[in-house]
Amino acid sequence: MALSFPEIRSTKDLHLLADTAQGIWREYFPGIITDEQIEYMIGKFQSFDAMSEQIHAFGYRYFFVAEEENILGYIGVHEEEKALFLSKLYLKKEYRGRGYFSGMLAFCENLAREKSLSSLYLTVNRGNSHSVQVYEAKGFRTIREQVADIGAGYVMDDYVMEKKLI
Repeated sequence: MALSFPEIRSTKDLHLLADTAQGIWREYFPGIITDEQIEYMIGKFQSFDAMSEQIHAFGYRYFFVAEEENILGYIGVHEEEKALFLSKLYLKKEYRGRGYFSGMLAFCENLAREKSLSSLYLTVNRGNSHSVQVYEAKGFRTIREQVADIGAGYVMDDYVMEKKLI
């Protein structure tokens, strides 16, 4: 398993990223949140326009998770004062449970260490018990719960989880 993490730099890549994100979201989140909220959140956070703004206005970085020419998923991060925020860590269904997440996490840890950041953190839907268990197994601990109003009557009801880097 030789993973690579090419950074999203072109408009073409950003369109491919948005298509990848939308496919993953429509496949993964039914049963965790409503179909209506999935579509709303795709538009607000996972669309070409939304991710373009995150990159250009807010300094987010996006990377494909790739193996040879295959796009397996994607990562979105934002550097903060002492931590790297893991905004998006997603794999396509057919690649889950095959060890790829460990490589993704190692990549994020290396990004944080390069910037002398002391931890990684992320938010995960409180109803997403499988992901919570995976993050805990990888050394993340819940540091708080948060409910964020994202508009249109929707909220994100999340755990905030952190992994300290030594």
